[in-house]
Amino acid sequence: MRLLFLGDIVGKTARISIAENLLIIKKKLSIDFVLVNAENATSGVGLSVSHAKLLFESGVNCISLGDHAFDQNEMINFAEKDSRIVRPINYAKFSPGSGFRLFNLESKKILILQVLGQVFMKKPFSDPFEAIESYLQKYSLKSNVDAIIIDFHAEATSEKNALALHFDGKVSVIAGTHTHIPTSDTRILPNGTAYQTDLGMCGDYQSVIGMEKTEPIRRFITGMTKERFRPAEGEATLSGIVVDINNDGLANKISPFRYKGLLSQSGME
Repeated sequence: MRLLFLGDIVGKTARISIAENLLIIKKKLSIDFVLVNAENATSGVGLSVSHAKLLFESGVNCISLGDHAFDQNEMINFAEKDSRIVRPINYAKFSPGSGFRLFNLESKKILILQVLGQVFMKKPFSDPFEAIESYLQKYSLKSNVDAIIIDFHAEATSEKNALALHFDGKVSVIAGTHTHIPTSDTRILPNGTAYQTDLGMCGDYQSVIGMEKTEPIRRFITGMTKERFRPAEGEATLSGIVVDINNDGLANKISPFRYKGLLSQSGME
């Protein structure tokens, strides 16, 4: 199975790029399954129902959210109804929707989990290690699922590293989202789990983590807020990873993926 996992979608320019290019990418790279993090896809804060539907129509199989999961109020009901939406398993005890989803891909069964980190996050989310462990007691590779993919939505690189090494060999892929900057540590861990600390974002990189630069710079210099952040509107780079997963559920190959935009390194050759 070949997975394309794209990092945080930020604003309109990224949505348009996915809508225009994803089917071409899937065909060219023989992608079987597409997972995207879309918690910043609507005006940089949350995800609207119409934009979620656009992503699915563009060829996305599963959307993960994050700490901004329900910043768009309409997502509260939609997450309950659509089984392709994944919110964090440790968001809150009675959160709408689900933090895990099972997908059937021909004869393969894929488990998608999303979990939030604790370090440097604004809200006191519960222990991500314990949250994942509770699901791995029910689902395991070479037993009742063929692949397990974890979106670790967290701030601290050390926390992401620790969690990945702790679960190495028990899951197919662990990839970090949230910081919007792609890391260069793409690799397969010793026991066979594909890993990258952060996938980066799908958005305009001529920006401050996806936002038009003027207001963020002003706040750093003056310490004062003048206006809301707005997603930058230049050409988007689609950023993420491509992973080949063996029949035993472990990774055979992982490659960074960059398509168009400032960081273009398409991987489409």
